[in-house]
Amino acid sequence: MTGSRTDKGLGTGHIDWWAVALYAALVVIGWVNIYAAVYNETHGAAFDLGQRYGMQLLWIGVSLAVAVVILLLDDKYWHMLAYPLYGAAVLLLLATLFFGREINGARAWIVIGRVALQPCEFVKFTTPLALARYMSRYTFNIHKPADLFNIGLLLLIPVAIIFLQNDTGSAVVYGAFLFVLYREGLDGWVYVALIMAIVLFVASFLVTAETILISLVVVCALGEGLVNGHWKQKAVYLSAVALGAIGIYFISALATGGEPSLFWSLLASVTFSLVFVVMYAYRRRLRNVYIYIALFFASLAFVSTVDYVFDNVMQIHQQKRILDLLGLESDTQNWGYNVNQSKIAIGSGGLLGKGFLEGTQTRFDFVPEQSTDFIFCTVGEEWGFAGATLVCVLFCLLILRLMKMGERQREPFGRIYCYCVAAIFFAHVAINVGMTIGIMPVIGIPLPFFSYGGSSFLAFTVLFFVAVRLDSGKRELMRN
Repeated sequence: MTGSRTDKGLGTGHIDWWAVALYAALVVIGWVNIYAAVYNETHGAAFDLGQRYGMQLLWIGVSLAVAVVILLLDDKYWHMLAYPLYGAAVLLLLATLFFGREINGARAWIVIGRVALQPCEFVKFTTPLALARYMSRYTFNIHKPADLFNIGLLLLIPVAIIFLQNDTGSAVVYGAFLFVLYREGLDGWVYVALIMAIVLFVASFLVTAETILISLVVVCALGEGLVNGHWKQKAVYLSAVALGAIGIYFISALATGGEPSLFWSLLASVTFSLVFVVMYAYRRRLRNVYIYIALFFASLAFVSTVDYVFDNVMQIHQQKRILDLLGLESDTQNWGYNVNQSKIAIGSGGLLGKGFLEGTQTRFDFVPEQSTDFIFCTVGEEWGFAGATLVCVLFCLLILRLMKMGERQREPFGRIYCYCVAAIFFAHVAINVGMTIGIMPVIGIPLPFFSYGGSSFLAFTVLFFVAVRLDSGKRELMRN
């Protein structure tokens, strides 16, 4: 069996070298920017383990050694080990919750000597494996409630533990798996509801309750009209709601002698009119109408809980960052300080930047967390708009390459895993870059291969090279 895959091993010709080249470019550029962010003239040696760039170089070496091992392993092992690795990672998360060390308000670290490990980074690797293993079963159907429940369980278990660790940023990243589920055929209604939830959350801060209520009525009526038609009935309905609300408002004013609530007048009119809408839908057997009615009341319930969650669940720094992001508060000396300094640093870079080691904002520590969460500031200041654009383009090419790897897979396991990796990278890049330029809330997640940190670098490397190995295995099998 000289021609068998096992005897031949993994040939280098089967590896996607374009993807590896993109990885290498990002690693090199990332390390150079860590060096620039924490540069110390008295400790300029690149291998100085007393400095962050020295430790990062050590982690790069360890990660590359692990990458070689991954490429040498048979790709079938990742399918076999998916559930055991997921279970071990969840147990490690639980152990961290009880025995870990609290750093920056999050009990998410296990400290061994000088090394601090963040287990939630490794769960980002094991969760895609478990998800791919479950969704690649022959009996799996994404439209079956039981399968959807099990997928949700696989995702929500680590998310719940991470939330309990007070590491909101890492938990938010799991929302990226919705892109994977969409690729695998999840109903589009889920995403419509998610987009509406985001819009309603923002709107609850920016507009009045009356405006939200009117908008919901109009949107739901028009949405149902696009599905079922009957535009004349929609116009009559909206007119009836408006006239009913006006009538209730003035009747209440005459009865009480005061100024009644416009919101409650509108809500009463809408609720009363929906009785006739339900009767009409029942007679015409228009089941879609019930969906829009449920969506309307679910949206109202969601909006009514936003204030409670904001005031009683979110911590003060989370509240302030949301208000600052929406422009409702401006506090550049306290809660908005990081973002303000970040934008100053990036803006000062201009088109081509100030040059290597010439970034005054980062070198003199004007930007907090400049080698971790805000490492992109160093890119913007020292390499300017051109350098920042190059980095973003490299990340986009890497993500597109991962998606291409996924589409090359003949089996669902490899495709789902590759798309999971692409989604995780996309979420990290979009959120991290977004928060440094002030269009995303500051939630403290690393920029892949750029932010200082051994756990995140190793986890991203493992994520990437398992995808490369799965892709190379399928390409090798096809050529044989």
